[in-house]
Amino acid sequence: MNENIVKRNELLAQKVIKGLESRNMTGYYAATKEEALKKALEIIPEGSSVTMGGAMSAHEIGLVEAVKNGNYNFIDRDTANTPEEKRAAMLAGYDADFFLASANAMTDDGVIVNIDGNSNRVSMIAQGPKHVLFVVGMNKVCDDIDGAMKRARNVAAPINAQRFGLSTPCSKTGACMDCKSPDTICCQFLITRFSRHKDRIHVILVNDNLGF
Repeated sequence: MNENIVKRNELLAQKVIKGLESRNMTGYYAATKEEALKKALEIIPEGSSVTMGGAMSAHEIGLVEAVKNGNYNFIDRDTANTPEEKRAAMLAGYDADFFLASANAMTDDGVIVNIDGNSNRVSMIAQGPKHVLFVVGMNKVCDDIDGAMKRARNVAAPINAQRFGLSTPCSKTGACMDCKSPDTICCQFLITRFSRHKDRIHVILVNDNLGF
């Protein structure tokens, strides 16, 4: 990454962290993926129960692999053999110590925006697990909520629709068509602007391009 972009991101991250603090959330800055992984494992005590949604950023920094192979109780819905087992794993996740997540976008003053299809991800962010740990690349930081919503709908959603092989208009055009397709993944919109519960939401900002 160009050194000027790195410096700009570092300065912007400090603004985002101050915004998060004003919203009763805790922010951290990591210059690299390796620093982000180290910080994440400092935040999650060994022995914790951990679950996640589809956070590609957590995969990209090596956090998911570290939790699966470490001294943690990882609640993995993807290992379920039946719909009943998958539902049981997802319900168990609501009582986990930590939920690993990312953001589809966030504002430079600390508002987090997510869109979800099945809605398990946004519901766990909103309520359930004792702590939520976001891993967010600086590529997802936008000027305001309008910009964050546009990014979520026109960047993250089309890419995820393509990733899952869904037949939505955005998967074919690359842009949101405000569809009501049976395959739409824009079912629930969650804007996290404040946390009533101090120390519940942690956000690691990584000076890298992560996720979609």
